[in-house]
Amino acid sequence: MVIVMGKQFRVFRVRPQTKQLSDVIPLPASVRPDPAANFTITPGTAVSAVPEAAAVAAFLDLPISADGAIRLRLDETLPAEGYRLEIAADSVTLTGGTPQGLFWGIQTLRQLGSDLPGGVIEDAPRYPYRGAMLDLARHFFTADEVKAHLDLLAQFKINHLHLHLTDDQGWRLEIPGWPRLTEVSGGAGTGVDGAGPGFLTLAEYASIVAYAAERFITIVPEIDMPGHVNAVHVAYPELTADGQPVAPRTDAEVGYSSLVAGLEETYAFVEDVIKTVADLTPGPYLHIGGDECLSTPPEDYRTFLARVLPLPGKYGKRAIGWHEIAATDLPESTVVQYWRFEGESPDVARAAAAGRQVIMAPADRTYLDMKYDADTRLGLDWAGHLSVERAYDWDPADRLPGVGEESLLGVEAPLWSETLRSVADVQYLTFPRLPAIAEVAWSPRGSRDWASFRSRLAAFGPRWDAAGITYHRSPEIDWL
Repeated sequence: MVIVMGKQFRVFRVRPQTKQLSDVIPLPASVRPDPAANFTITPGTAVSAVPEAAAVAAFLDLPISADGAIRLRLDETLPAEGYRLEIAADSVTLTGGTPQGLFWGIQTLRQLGSDLPGGVIEDAPRYPYRGAMLDLARHFFTADEVKAHLDLLAQFKINHLHLHLTDDQGWRLEIPGWPRLTEVSGGAGTGVDGAGPGFLTLAEYASIVAYAAERFITIVPEIDMPGHVNAVHVAYPELTADGQPVAPRTDAEVGYSSLVAGLEETYAFVEDVIKTVADLTPGPYLHIGGDECLSTPPEDYRTFLARVLPLPGKYGKRAIGWHEIAATDLPESTVVQYWRFEGESPDVARAAAAGRQVIMAPADRTYLDMKYDADTRLGLDWAGHLSVERAYDWDPADRLPGVGEESLLGVEAPLWSETLRSVADVQYLTFPRLPAIAEVAWSPRGSRDWASFRSRLAAFGPRWDAAGITYHRSPEIDWL
């Protein structure tokens, strides 16, 4: 044992430097090494690709040639996100079920580096939804900052970025016809402690969506309602219960604001917003929040959701909501996102039994805004501390009685921004826990192993150092 900052940690032997075919995150589904067939990528190594894979081939940053030694192919018999990587002494063949599968295979290639160990990887994800969430409402991040974050997510095969765009502190997306949402509630002084004002124009949001799509990541926009709406009421007091102005809020309290279920103007506003966001977002999902509505009477909550939950479907989207919505009658396509950190959830189990899909995001295992430990300089601790091992050592299919593998759409790692003030803060709380959750969502359940993961994770330290990524050097990991 060694003692670091007063705490005891086991000492592990650092793995040898020789690269193994399985030294990637997430761990592939199947690895068959061939030590005699290593391949070295040199500056002159070229890539050949079928026409449908030309855009994906560019992510290898190598010359394109009709007879390149690295060959990109498509095979429709493979899963859509699946790929097969065959490394021989004289060539590398990467085959994807679709261009998306090829893209994930390229992430594996990039992690393996220039000296490729020989053998065959056959890989496909456990869950179709592998998400991260970034809260822009409590602290705003620009379009360029979100795009840089997308690049970091893609390397771990995350395929959804949930953007929390509205809350009590700020409204972060331009909505035609409702200009005060961003003029007033996206402007100076919005955000927790008055830090981090700003909003996305329609063009900026569209540019994020397009940038994500190039990396096969789906943007999931969230407009939180009927609670978490003080920013709406600041901008449009006529949507309050008494029509009177309310003061901006820059604290981190929750549960005090609500749209008025009995006001027809509420639904005109909500439908305008949902239509705008749906039109801007080609992906299949639109998140309507629904959490922590402590000031909404239960009957008003049910009335509101009965009117609002069908609206995403009207505009071609599937509604996602935090797990509180499971207490109401849900349209068939609705997805429930579970976030609790203790106890059972009979409402979610009933929704799953009725055929509704569930995204698993328990706060004590996936909330990246939780502190690593008591000494962490950022983050919160209401769900406890979230170490790297704790983020890794759990299984989504075991979390809730009545919500088994067949009910799970996937896993998400939310990052709330109450304590964030910079991109460096985002990186510090995201890494190295995001790779752990990514492996939970991608890799076969029976193949995951903490000792193996922490060894593979250690190799990312030098890479992140070289890239200027501000990650947490967790004492759980023997960083290289």
